[in-house]
Amino acid sequence: MEILFLGTGGSIPTPERNTSAMAVRTGQEMVLFDCGEGTQRQFMRSSFSFMKIDKIFITHLHGDHFLGLLGLVQSMNFSGRAQPLEIYGPKGIKDVIEATIMLGSYDLAFDIFWRELRPKDEVEGEGYKVAAVEALHIPNSLSYILKEDERMGRFDPIKAKELGVNEGPAFSRLQKGGSIILDDRIISPEDVIGPARPGLKLAYSGDTLPNDMFVKAAMKCDVMVHEATTDSELKDKANRYRHSTARQAAEVAVKAEAISLYLVHVSGRYSDTSSLLREAKEVFPNTFLPNDLDIVKVHQRE
Repeated sequence: MEILFLGTGGSIPTPERNTSAMAVRTGQEMVLFDCGEGTQRQFMRSSFSFMKIDKIFITHLHGDHFLGLLGLVQSMNFSGRAQPLEIYGPKGIKDVIEATIMLGSYDLAFDIFWRELRPKDEVEGEGYKVAAVEALHIPNSLSYILKEDERMGRFDPIKAKELGVNEGPAFSRLQKGGSIILDDRIISPEDVIGPARPGLKLAYSGDTLPNDMFVKAAMKCDVMVHEATTDSELKDKANRYRHSTARQAAEVAVKAEAISLYLVHVSGRYSDTSSLLREAKEVFPNTFLPNDLDIVKVHQRE
């Protein structure tokens, strides 16, 4: 899995940080979470291509999370996209998509399929699922959990040899999940392959107060991407507008037993983000505060 942080800033873009957007390569597909204004230009500054996006998931209908859709769709169209695009989001995303298609005086050359999601809804992709979770921000806000499909268990060559299987084509067939016949016996993959191993799990909070529903859904995730609009000195203001502080994000990661935490949606008031990272690391040491266009590669747990 690869994660590209396209926009790590808050409600207003700054010279250093664009508004919310994050691309994830998983399996054979690429997924975009949120699409703040200028997202297509952020793609152009990266090694990822916006033409490869298969699905877009919008968390809520504040402009800094969806205003980039119009420019992105038009750029795809002008660049010759033909494959359909899927867009998912909370109640109201239908109106956004219809406006995106109508505005700009152009003929759309590819199909857009949309679906309004509610908490607990799931979307299946090629080798993964994305589940919607209620977020504590404006009405109908969502968080998302991306979970890759289980992987085949480990092949046990010692067990295979004990069953009389020699290295070669028979080994290869068993490793790929096929059965073989040996001395009138059927040896199946289950005889020589261990239990299935979990795929990677990513939890994306979107804008939200600390949320136990998100904690439960994100449990034992490999990567948590959580908003951290302010540090704790501005906790009252952040929470009043239903945002989280960096420390609160770290507390969520601890409760969810996450492996790693990445802080995003950083307010433009912070030209120096060290206070946010410092207070989060005090609670959850494996915390990072990415910059725009940073790419993180997430490896499978053995």
